[in-house]
Amino acid sequence: MSQRARYIMIGGFLGAGKTTTVGRLARHLSDQGLKVGLITNDQAGGLVDTKLLRGQGYATEEIAGGCFCCRFNTLVDAASKLTNASKPDVFIAEPVGSCTDLVATVTYPLRRMYGDAFTIAPLAVLVDPVRARRVFGLDDGGTFSSKVAYIFKKQLEEADVIVISKSDLIDETQREQLRAVLAKEFQLAKIVTASPRQETGLDELFSTLMSGEQARRNPMAVDYEVYAEGEALLGWLNATVSLQSDDEFDANVFLKKLATNVQGRLQVAGAEIAHFKMTFSPDDGIAGELASINLVRSDYIAELGMELDEPTTGGQLIINLRAEADPASLMDSVKAALDQVKTSFFGLQATLEHEEHFRPGKPVPTHRDG
Repeated sequence: MSQRARYIMIGGFLGAGKTTTVGRLARHLSDQGLKVGLITNDQAGGLVDTKLLRGQGYATEEIAGGCFCCRFNTLVDAASKLTNASKPDVFIAEPVGSCTDLVATVTYPLRRMYGDAFTIAPLAVLVDPVRARRVFGLDDGGTFSSKVAYIFKKQLEEADVIVISKSDLIDETQREQLRAVLAKEFQLAKIVTASPRQETGLDELFSTLMSGEQARRNPMAVDYEVYAEGEALLGWLNATVSLQSDDEFDANVFLKKLATNVQGRLQVAGAEIAHFKMTFSPDDGIAGELASINLVRSDYIAELGMELDEPTTGGQLIINLRAEADPASLMDSVKAALDQVKTSFFGLQATLEHEEHFRPGKPVPTHRDG
């Protein structure tokens, strides 16, 4: 390893599997004796991703209030904090899932201004294969409007490596169809197939990220008006809820019921879920113990990622919900679902401690090289 730290950015649309992949890569590098620092990013604070990664024991800085492109100086400051704390050999950054144009606004400026401190890995962009097949017209099913799909496609256009993530969700014929479409549409990208959850196909990706260099080419053209309008169609909700009960309750069951209830309400409203995830941290559990649940499409089944082994009497629930919908309607759905689901658990009280719901503002990059 050179004296310069490695900077790796793993992008992809909301629900593509970025956080799982970041965690797998961090563990892989740690097992090799390398120090790893993680940087998460969101339009608002209180990220499930940060909670999950810190829960795995990794030093993690969270950048809120905008994409890396618009918070470039904060990104550099976060790297400095991690350097001062633990001197990582590798930084892994996970950008907002609705963000694109990362090469021109993040990695090129980083190389230009801080090339003596970092080597820049190829930009990897993950893609959910079920979502991608719908966006590219291979399958029917719930998808996004054209301006949101514009962001989805632009993320892939700038990728050095396109990762068909969650490859276990489709069969071999479907994977090859999708690979052919991606290879035709994005001819400059290397395409790999992996399942971060099942931990298959990751060796090739990790090797590329640690040994390759980001391609030097002209940044892609981006219509920032369409980009901004696409982001503004997405409703954003972050909330923190205190759950307390006189009797013990099963937090795993609670998460499942709550996710299903919110999902049903949004389906009735015609809202397409981009990503809905929650964590629950018990007050009476071991430090770092979590339950988590994840939903990446309106017509998918909410899946428990981490589960608690024992019932609990209370703790903190973090909710992150992104959907193509009015933000106020997302908040209404969450509140109504909380009120209904808590009645299934005798004596359970749910107190909303913090919430933000909004549409992302127009991205205004700090720098844009090229």
